[in-house]
Amino acid sequence: MSFDELGLRVELLKAVKSKGYTTPTPIQIRVIPVLLNGQDVLARAQTGTGKTDAFALPLVDILSRQKVNKRYPRALVLTPTRELALQVGESIKAYGRRVSIRCTVVYGGVNIDPQIDRLKRGIDILVATPGRLLDLADHRAVELSYIKFLVFDEADRMLDLGFSGEINAILDLAPTERSTMLFSATYTQKIRNLAGIMLKEPAYIEVTPDKKAAESVVQKVHLVDRSQKRDLLIHLITQDHWSRVLVFVRTKHGANKLTERLIAKKISAAALHGNKSQSFRTRTLKEFKNGDIRILVATDVAARGLDISNLPHVVNYDIPGIPEDYIHRIGRTGRAGVSGIAISLVSHDEKASLLAIEKLLGQKIPRQEVGDFTQGGAVPDFVLLRPNDSASEKKADKKTKEVVNKWKTTKQASKPSVKKNKPKSQSRPKKKTGKKPSKSRTRFEQSSKKVRPRGKR
Repeated sequence: MSFDELGLRVELLKAVKSKGYTTPTPIQIRVIPVLLNGQDVLARAQTGTGKTDAFALPLVDILSRQKVNKRYPRALVLTPTRELALQVGESIKAYGRRVSIRCTVVYGGVNIDPQIDRLKRGIDILVATPGRLLDLADHRAVELSYIKFLVFDEADRMLDLGFSGEINAILDLAPTERSTMLFSATYTQKIRNLAGIMLKEPAYIEVTPDKKAAESVVQKVHLVDRSQKRDLLIHLITQDHWSRVLVFVRTKHGANKLTERLIAKKISAAALHGNKSQSFRTRTLKEFKNGDIRILVATDVAARGLDISNLPHVVNYDIPGIPEDYIHRIGRTGRAGVSGIAISLVSHDEKASLLAIEKLLGQKIPRQEVGDFTQGGAVPDFVLLRPNDSASEKKADKKTKEVVNKWKTTKQASKPSVKKNKPKSQSRPKKKTGKKPSKSRTRFEQSSKKVRPRGKR
């Protein structure tokens, strides 16, 4: 099927072709006709499958055919993060300018006054994060009573981030007579409950639900000691000449620390997380997309909001605690038909999280050894014997094994033996003179009289 068969305006078809798209993706083929007919939608699709254009194109098409006197928002798109809001806004604006449809994006972390001024000038489509939208509503700067289309993008992520209260408040402000679209990468019970509240006789659309991760992404696991992770990452970047890499870590502090170490090794890198200002985040993403920054170290705030063309590598430096987050992370590569590689550095304490991810995927992720960095990898010649390593023990000669075993035996023998009569040895000797300590006084109170606090010296 071609885009020409979907019933879109000629101007929008030209805009699609200018982006280099020749055929619609499966999610676009199924969603666009349903939205053009005005039906509610509950759609599930892998990240990176063209989900944004699946609702952006029909929204712009429908609104461009309707004549209005005043430009109040007629379509509202809610996203969980600022990065995703900006990405969705860019797509809608690219189509909207072809048919005189105005779109603006509002999000927190920046001055609210310019956003208020932009809304006063009139818009057709509003892309927003839930918190900032409610701030604007409190300022009486946005009117939601004219909303005809309400879109929840990455709805499962909104619920994960605790936006359920904000979602209910927004639903109270929006009219009940509207078309509602709910897009999610997963179908949790929370999502089903939310759909039951918001949607009326929706079309249920699922694209390749059994395959949780995109086939265009090659997945690998390196089993590595936690202390070796940084050195292994630097080795992979430098030895394999990686050009652009998105590295996911668990904490903001971890992102800053890893970035500093990479820069110390003359590798251009930047950290991206919630403590960074919005202007910094926008500038950093632009530099990363342009290739000015080689390594972007990010927390999960960036997991669903980035759309970077031809991103070859994603690295899970820290394994996510929530298995679904793994899917969203690796979905940053292998987009728009271009293949990518997702590598996970897994330490011993993260193996349980890895098993949970593999259970969700329904497959085992291939393990790959990297020299002497990974556990179970090839042992270098200068290492005579690596303990608890089967490959190393096979390689070691008999004399080396005897020396190591003798050393282990000597070490065990030198350990102090545990006294069997423990109660007797711990019993207090009776004092010959002096008063017995009071039974009401605790052991801590008795000992504190003998040691003077440092602060009083």
